[in-house]
Parts: sequence; structure tokens; C-alpha cells
Amino acid sequence: MSAHLRLVDPRNENRSVLVRPANSELRQREYLTPKEVEKLIKAAKDGRYGHRDPTLILIAFRHGLRASEICDLEWSQVEFGRSASLHVRRAKNGKPSVHPLRGDEIRALRELQRQFPDSKHVFATERGGPFTPDAVNRLIKRVGERAGFDFLVHAHMLRHGCGYALANAGHDTRAIQDWLGHRSIQHTVRYTELAPTRFKDFWR
Repeated sequence: MSAHLRLVDPRNENRSVLVRPANSELRQREYLTPKEVEKLIKAAKDGRYGHRDPTLILIAFRHGLRASEICDLEWSQVEFGRSASLHVRRAKNGKPSVHPLRGDEIRALRELQRQFPDSKHVFATERGGPFTPDAVNRLIKRVGERAGFDFLVHAHMLRHGCGYALANAGHDTRAIQDWLGHRSIQHTVRYTELAPTRFKDFWR
């Protein structure tokens, strides 16, 4: 006895997988200029944490810190005094280094330490604990929106901005490599390749 089979319409839906657009589609470049960093810092001063947030942006930009390096930064890495310096520990197997701290950074960090005296981390949340990389990126994104940028801003743009700013100032590629903690110089040449100073004396 043969079974009678009946054709039925399928009930499942074929859905397309959402694919994140490439960074180049979201924004024209992956770095901030020094003037844009100043604009970001100014907007951060108007937020709820009007000292912590602009200090975070300043230190991240000046020292080319990744989001994870911002989160992991501890007061034990900050050396005040006559030769004020920042002992930078790099993520992704990067080379550690010691960076000098400028006057505005020293003043900002001292004030931050007074505001968060019980935290071992330089940048603490309202609960006193360290940030997560996602939280840092959300913070920078919110500040970027308040600053009126017409593109999405994220924390790594500060690190790239540091590299381009140093290259535009005419610093040697090897020195920039050491400042950013790159193991391979191939990660550093992107900054000097786009520096306008590279062709400064070509027609002289």
C-alpha cells in the first residue's frame, strides 16, 4: 500500500546575513587630526565627568594608547617628579617604553588622582573599577557625537592620530615605531607615507 504524499509550501524564510560595512564606508579615514582631538577634548569637558574624560582622550592621543591599554593603565605606571614619565605597557606583544609627560598631562593626572584616590587604575568608572575596551569606545563615540563630528569616532582613531601627528611633525619612522610600540616597522610606515613633510623639499 503506497503512502499518499502531499506537497506543502515551505514555512521557513531565507534571511540574508547582516554584514558590517567596511570602515572605509563608515568614515573617510581612521584617524583624528590634532585639531579634531582638541575639539573632542573640549566636548568631553562639558560631560558628566568633565575632568576624567578629557584627560583620558589627551593621554590616549599623546601616547598612542589602544583601548585595552587605556583600561589597563595603573598609577604605578605614572612617575611624577622632576622627570615625570609614563611607563607604557603595550598590548598585542608590542614593545614597552617610557614616555615623558608634558606639563598639561602632569597637571591633569594629578587632579585625576585627587578625584579618584582609591583606584589603582588611572581611569576609573563611577564604581571605582577599570573600564572595559567596549566602554572606552562607547565613551569616545558619545563624546564624538556631542562634538558634532559627521562620522563615527572610536578610541583607535586617537592612536592612529598620534602616529600621523608625529609623522607630520617630521619625526623619524624608527622613533615613531618605538613610541607606538610596533614590533614591525611595516605597521609604522603607513604614517610616514601620508605625511606631507615627506615631499617638503622636492622642488627646492
